[in-house]
Amino acid sequence: MLKIGQNAPEFSLPNQDDVTTSLKDFKGKKVLIWFFTKASTGGCTREGLGFNNHFKSFEKRNISIIGISKDSINAQKNFCNKNEFKFDILSDTELSVLKKYKAWGLKKMYGREYEGILRISYLVDENGKIEQTYGKVKTATHASDVLESIK
Repeated sequence: MLKIGQNAPEFSLPNQDDVTTSLKDFKGKKVLIWFFTKASTGGCTREGLGFNNHFKSFEKRNISIIGISKDSINAQKNFCNKNEFKFDILSDTELSVLKKYKAWGLKKMYGREYEGILRISYLVDENGKIEQTYGKVKTATHASDVLESIK
């Protein structure tokens, strides 16, 4: 994971509407960047709905939310529309941002090792620095866990 206090890597990626979103768009605001494994799967849907359910609480704290995975723009659009997300979901099919944020790495399942997206999140402050890191995320409670950590 990236370290607290370091500069968050800059990025520009298309969102679910194929509009480019960059980290610099959030200058002066905090932004929670959550990396998820695959659009429209059970765990990722629970996690996204958690952020949706707590959206107003994040807004009150001047925190924007964006999700990032390697899914296509079309898959992200379907994911957003189906769940009526109030925040953008970005498409990183080239894995460039996932790797910059150390959200791509070795995983294990059923004794098998493979590379994939690590379910982690970062809170980036108003000046583009990593303020908080969240590893080993619990999908059902991630949004409330983040809010609890920043009270």
